[in-house]
Amino acid sequence: MLEISTGKIVRIIMLTREYGPDSVKLADYISGLNDDEKSNLVAVMWIGRGSFEADELEDAKEQARLEATAPTERYLSGIPGLAEHLESGLDALGIDVSDAEDNL
Repeated sequence: MLEISTGKIVRIIMLTREYGPDSVKLADYISGLNDDEKSNLVAVMWIGRGSFEADELEDAKEQARLEATAPTERYLSGIPGLAEHLESGLDALGIDVSDAEDNL
């Protein structure tokens, strides 16, 4: 189970597309997340990138917690295709983002 709302992930996708993965707006938003949300965000990105399978979500979250040595916003700012990886991760997890997109 994800410990970050779909709406927050969709917002990150939209900020990435609008301002770029290295934008201050995106970094500020991600830095405002709690530690569980950050590790879940990284796990979704890893699933979307193919580093983990959807059924390995709990393992991905634990690995994200263990590897969180740099600020999450700095780590994610260096990921090419961040928005696409997040979308793919949500899709792999069977999470429909259409309602969250409509609310933003």
